[in-house]
Amino acid sequence: MIRIREIRQSLDADRDDLLRAAAKALHLEPRQIQSLTLVRRSIDSRKKEDVHFRFTVDVAVDGDEDRILAKTNNPKVEKAHDPVYAMPENRRVSSLRPVIVGFGPAGIFAALVLARAGLRPLVLERGADVETRTRDIQRFFETKQLNTESNVQFGEGGAGTFSDGKLTTGIKHPFCRFVFREFYEHGAPEEILYSGTPHIGTDKLVHVIRAMRKEILSLGGEVKFGAKLTDLIIYNASVQGVSYVQNGKAFDFETDTVILAIGHSARDTVQMLHRRGLSMMQKPFSLGARIEHPREVIDKAQYGAFAGHPHLPAAVYKLACHGEHERGAYTFCMCPGGTVISATSEEGGVVTNGMSEFARDRENSNSALLVNVYPEDFPSAHPLAGFELQKTMEHTAFALGGGGYAAPCQLVGDFLADRASKRLSFVKPSFSTGVTPSDIRRCLPQKVTDTMAGAIVQMDKKLHGFALADAVLTAPESRSSSPVRILRDDILQSNVRGVYPCGEGAGYAGGIVSAAVDGIKCAHAVLEDESEWNQRK
Repeated sequence: MIRIREIRQSLDADRDDLLRAAAKALHLEPRQIQSLTLVRRSIDSRKKEDVHFRFTVDVAVDGDEDRILAKTNNPKVEKAHDPVYAMPENRRVSSLRPVIVGFGPAGIFAALVLARAGLRPLVLERGADVETRTRDIQRFFETKQLNTESNVQFGEGGAGTFSDGKLTTGIKHPFCRFVFREFYEHGAPEEILYSGTPHIGTDKLVHVIRAMRKEILSLGGEVKFGAKLTDLIIYNASVQGVSYVQNGKAFDFETDTVILAIGHSARDTVQMLHRRGLSMMQKPFSLGARIEHPREVIDKAQYGAFAGHPHLPAAVYKLACHGEHERGAYTFCMCPGGTVISATSEEGGVVTNGMSEFARDRENSNSALLVNVYPEDFPSAHPLAGFELQKTMEHTAFALGGGGYAAPCQLVGDFLADRASKRLSFVKPSFSTGVTPSDIRRCLPQKVTDTMAGAIVQMDKKLHGFALADAVLTAPESRSSSPVRILRDDILQSNVRGVYPCGEGAGYAGGIVSAAVDGIKCAHAVLEDESEWNQRK
């Protein structure tokens, strides 16, 4: 296969146009191209008067590839070399079944790999299956009655299930392609394989996750929902089993392998692990708020006169700047045509997050506006002090919102003028459990809000309309990542042998794809013969 990068096409171009452009790049006739596969499609909107698509394609040709490449002499044309995922050999000596705690992206992919290797993993997920979880979340949005074990944070699929299903990632790991392919094979839209901003959408992701669970079960794996890890059984610094509760009953399960894919909000589980002696440390994280604009404002800012073109999706953005107090500020988990949702997992707290369906066709677009927070900002040197800071912000916001899980919100114009909002304007907040106009500075650290204010002004220079006075800030966004890292060594185990800290909750990932990749890495480590690892060290 030959790969051709950076093929420019108009917004109205079709596949035949792309085929002709690929043939031209190779100095061939279109009939000499036997097949064409999309590798990447992105939108180039740097010049608002000339918004267009850019494609990377792989083609099979009628002729000698090497001769065609030599004749082309084009730096944007090369042989296609994509890594192909191969299951490692199972060198595991133990006959005990491995246990995976948590069934978010890290846990799902760890379970999938181990199930395909024939290890029949047992998965313990404290939350509900995705169907029950969806009903529990909707009930919370409608009645304000929170289920602390089945919510936006806890349950099958993890926190990312009720977000945007966003698959953008900053890592360049060869397992990424495998993750995308598995999502597609289990029902995700084909365009995730080539989109420059791939996403599945919450409405489609729930079906994908269910399909992945069914494969794990078909291979002898077991998934227990409503099963909360309560203890590790440890002897001589090695794990011997796990204790968990399900439906009010306590169980012990013998194992010598535990993958901890617990997610970033399982604070009680991390506290238990700390008491059991697992080494952990404070980790920087981020705090801020969701900023919400009319979708048409963002579309126009990104696309100019091309906004509204039928072939253009709702516009995305990714902004960052170095603000005051030597802190960075950035947008995160941008949800075009989406909503802001209530994402708490604890009573008496308010947490915001963003969510989009696949169509991304809602009235507003939103994003987290976050500021870096460092261990020196934490209330103490205790490894779990970052949790204290998060909880303080969330409980303060609950009181500021007036209770009932309404979130405090503020117009951007009022926020920049440092005055409380008394009423809202034409931008209608979408927060799922209601909002209360207020002053969000009262629930966030001053260093954070001062940096946010400076960042909004700077970001408006890059994206006109970002500082729209009537845009809405809803706070707090406090769960973008974990404030603690559970330490692991070069064979991915903690100081308790057989325990593999994994994914976002352990501090080794920051999104669906990176968490899934980390789950695969931990599964591979389990399949190794540890005696061989020890010989290499």
